[in-house]
Amino acid sequence: MEFSEKLEFGHEDRKQIYEYVERHGTADADEVQETLRIDPGGFRHHVAILRRDGYLTEDDGVLSVSLETGAEEEYDTEDVAFVIRPARQEDLSGIVGAIRQVAEEGTYIVAESVADEIDHQDALLRHNELESRMFFVATVDDEVVGWVHLHAPEIDKLSHTAELTVGVLEEYRSHGIGSHLLERGLEWAGSNGYEKVYQSAPSTNQNAIEFLEAHGWETEAVREDHYKMNGDYVDEVMMAVKL
Repeated sequence: MEFSEKLEFGHEDRKQIYEYVERHGTADADEVQETLRIDPGGFRHHVAILRRDGYLTEDDGVLSVSLETGAEEEYDTEDVAFVIRPARQEDLSGIVGAIRQVAEEGTYIVAESVADEIDHQDALLRHNELESRMFFVATVDDEVVGWVHLHAPEIDKLSHTAELTVGVLEEYRSHGIGSHLLERGLEWAGSNGYEKVYQSAPSTNQNAIEFLEAHGWETEAVREDHYKMNGDYVDEVMMAVKL
């Protein structure tokens, strides 16, 4: 079953409006109405309900997925100038490319599935009764060089937790970009009511484990022989931080 088929917005037109905006990141309201061929009165009614229920926001006729994301931040080190900002829909291909390039190193298995998911769904941000998904990116000269991603299923018993992935292209490491991305992601999680953020890594990914430990993360559990990589069994290290 496709993701969109699982949503329950109470009306087919309402679901189509939300999915159109979610797929495009932002969209002009008149464009959505004309593209979907919904009568103007009914369209405004559905948009009003989507805004009331916290799915969409509207600013000067532009509809967006309702997520509080914060501002753009600029940093300038001796070697590189970079920007940390909320991701936009047009960043999708850059994010997928960055994640897959990092994953090619063979030690970021969770990130691989994230890249496949957003590439398949053709949407970055999610905010509905099933899940919330947020991305921030690091850019150099408007090119995506790193990301932080948070995913949280809207399940009561897990509503206080979110899964995080973070990564930076190899040539841009050791400039503090990963630390700034991690900080921005955790700041967003904390401000949105999450109490605990977690992620897993193969035990062979010592760089990631040491990076997280240096930022206050702790190992909660180790699953022995959870991965099989290049014919060898590798443990999974499950790490978390409380906010």
